[in-house]
Amino acid sequence: MTKYIHRDISWLSFNYRVLQEAKDPSVPLLERLKFLAIYSSNLDEFFRIRVANHRNLARADKSTLKNIDFAPDVVLREILKIANKQQEEFSLIFDKQIRPELKKNGIQLVSWRKLTKPQIEFVDTYFNEYLLPFVQPVILAGKKIKPFLNNGALYLALHLHSKDALKPVSEYAIVKIPSDHLSRFVELPTGHTRSKQVLMLDDAVRHSVRLIFPGYNILDSYSIKLTRDAELYIDDEYSGDLLAKIKKSLTKRSIGVASRMIYDRGMPKHFLQYLMDVFEIDQLDLLPEGRYHNNSDFFKFPSFEMTHLKDPVLSPVTIDELEDAASIFEKIGEKDKLLHLPYHSYDSVIKFFENAAIDPDVTHIKIIQYRVAKVSRIMGAIKDAVKNGKQVSTFIEVKARFDEEANLKWGEELENAGVTVYYSMPGFKVHSKLALIRRLEDGMPNLYAYLGTGNFHEDTAKIYSDFGIFTNDKRITSEVARVFTYLETKHKHNIHFQYLGVGLFNLKEKFISLIKREIEFAKKGKKARMILKMNSLQDEEMINLLYDASKAGVKIKLLIRGICCLVAGQKNLSENIEAYSIVDRYLEHSRVFVFHNNGDQEVYLSSADWMVRNLHFRVETLFPVFDHDIAKEIITIMNIQLNDDTKSRILDASLSNKYRKNKDDIAVRSQTESYYFIKRREESMSNMIDKIKEN
Repeated sequence: MTKYIHRDISWLSFNYRVLQEAKDPSVPLLERLKFLAIYSSNLDEFFRIRVANHRNLARADKSTLKNIDFAPDVVLREILKIANKQQEEFSLIFDKQIRPELKKNGIQLVSWRKLTKPQIEFVDTYFNEYLLPFVQPVILAGKKIKPFLNNGALYLALHLHSKDALKPVSEYAIVKIPSDHLSRFVELPTGHTRSKQVLMLDDAVRHSVRLIFPGYNILDSYSIKLTRDAELYIDDEYSGDLLAKIKKSLTKRSIGVASRMIYDRGMPKHFLQYLMDVFEIDQLDLLPEGRYHNNSDFFKFPSFEMTHLKDPVLSPVTIDELEDAASIFEKIGEKDKLLHLPYHSYDSVIKFFENAAIDPDVTHIKIIQYRVAKVSRIMGAIKDAVKNGKQVSTFIEVKARFDEEANLKWGEELENAGVTVYYSMPGFKVHSKLALIRRLEDGMPNLYAYLGTGNFHEDTAKIYSDFGIFTNDKRITSEVARVFTYLETKHKHNIHFQYLGVGLFNLKEKFISLIKREIEFAKKGKKARMILKMNSLQDEEMINLLYDASKAGVKIKLLIRGICCLVAGQKNLSENIEAYSIVDRYLEHSRVFVFHNNGDQEVYLSSADWMVRNLHFRVETLFPVFDHDIAKEIITIMNIQLNDDTKSRILDASLSNKYRKNKDDIAVRSQTESYYFIKRREESMSNMIDKIKEN
C-alpha cells in the first residue's frame, strides 16, 4: 500500500492536468494554446529548480547520500520517464489537434518549405533587416570551440557540408533564434486569401540561415535549448550582508550548471552525441521534445481579434459599498468585507491604499511585498502617502523566486521615495499577505487590516483565485500589528498570538490542534468533518495526522491544486478522505480550512500550504473568519467547488487524473458558478442599499 506519493511525481501529475486542458475540445482554441504555454513554463521552472536539485544529489558523495531517505538517481530517472511521455503527448496535441483546429478557423501555421514566392522574398527581407544582428552563428569544432548557450534561449543546430570539399565532411554549427528580441510568430503576407498565415520565428531562421553560410550545404537543422540551475546558492545567510549576497548570487543564475538540454526528438543519434560531447551533457540531462521549444511563447500567439476562440469575458464584480464610499474605512468599520478574486474587482484593494495615502487622519501604512506587478497603483499610493506626511513601511521578501531582481528594484525605488524598507530575514521567507493602516479617530488610534491568501499584485489578481478580508476587528488588527513588529525588530520576545496562526510562532501547532479537536469529536461519536483547500500538501506529519483523523472517523474533503503527497481513499488508512483538484481558466490559489467543530463551524484563511517549507521556514499567516455572513459565503463557495464535475479531477494512488462525474445530469463548473453566485449577491446588496437610500 502506497502511503506517500513523491512530491515531484505528484507535481508532474498536476502539470499533466494543465496539459489535459490543452487537449479538451470544450476549451476555446486559443485558451488551449495558453494551457500549452502554462504547461511549458511550469516544466521549465521545475527543471531549473527541482530537477537541478536531484541532479546535484545524484552526483553527490556517499556521505551526503547517507543523509537523505531516497535514491535521487532513481527519482530522477522516474521524473525523466514521465516528462518524456508527457512531452510526446504535448507534441501530439499540438500537431494533431491544435494546428488542424487553427487551420479550420482560418489561422495557418505555415511550413518554411511551403512558402510562396512572395513569402520567400518577405522572409528573406525580414531575416536581413531584423534577424541577422541577433543570430550569432558559430561553427563548432568539437571541444575546441564550445560557445556558451544562454539559459532558456533557442538555438538551431546545423549539420553542414562544405561546398568546396572534395569529399563530404560533416561539420556542425549553431545559430541563435532571437525570440528574446523578436516575436516568435511572424505574420506572413497572404495576398488575396482571407486566411491568416503565421510562420514560427524558428522556421524563418531555418529558411534563411543559408544566407549566412553561403559556402555550405545545410543538410539538417534541429532546435535545441539549455536550461540552467536557477537555485541561489548562499552558503551562509546568517552572517554578513544578506542583501549583498543575494545580489551577487543573482549574477550567477544565468550561468548556472546545465540542468536540462531539450532537443528535437527527430535529431539523429550521431548529431545528438556530438552535441552532448561538445557541451558536456549527460544522458540524465536530456529531454526530447517536438520541433519547437520555449512553448511558453504561445502566451503571445496572435488572436487576430477572434474573440470567439477565447473564453467569454467575465467582468469583475464591483463591491459598490466600498468603491462608491467617500471613506472606505468607515465601511470597513461597520462590518468586515470579503473579497473573492478574480470574481471581485481588485479596485477595492487599490482604493484601500489610495484612500489611506490622502486621508488626513491616516498616520501609518504597513505592507508586506512578496510579488508585485511591474506597474503598481498600490506602490504608487504608498509613495504618495510619504509625500503626504504618512509614516510608511514595507517588508520586501527579496528571496521570492524569480522575482528577486524586481523586488530589489522596488525596494530601491521605495527607499528613494522615503519609505522605510525592511528586507529578507536569514533562513526564512516572509510569505504572509498583510497590510495595516493606522488612523486617528476622535483622537484615538484605530487599526484597519487587509489579510489575504494572494499577493498585492494587480496583474495576478485578474487570473488567480484568492480570498481577502478587510477588517477593523481589534482581535485581528492588534495581532497583525504584532506580525509587523516582529518583521521590523526581528525579536520574538513577548510577541504572542491568540487568534492568528503565524509561522515561526504557532502556525503548525494551531493547525494540529484544530485537526485533533475534530478527532476528539469523532472518538466521542459526534459528527466530525473538515474541508481543506490548499495549493500543496506534502508535510508528512500533517499527512499522518490526516490519516489518524480518517481512521478515527473524521470525514475529510481535500481540494488540492498542485502537489498532493497524501493518498486518499485507501482502506484502513484514508478511506474517509476524498481528494480533488480543480484546473480551469483561473489558477486556484486560495487556502481555506473549514472545521465542523461539533456544529459550530469555524473557517480560516491562510497564506500557507502544508509544505515543510511553509510550516517550518516561512512567516505565514492563518487567520479566522469571525464574521458569520462571510464564513457562510466561503463555505458556500467551497461546496460549489466540491460539487464540480466539469473541471475537477480525482486525486488517487494511480495518479489517473480522472474527471469527477456527479450522478445527476446537471453539470457544475465551479469557477463559472462562483462568479455568478458572487455577481447575484453583489447585485442584491446593491439593490438593498439603493432601497435604503430611497427611504
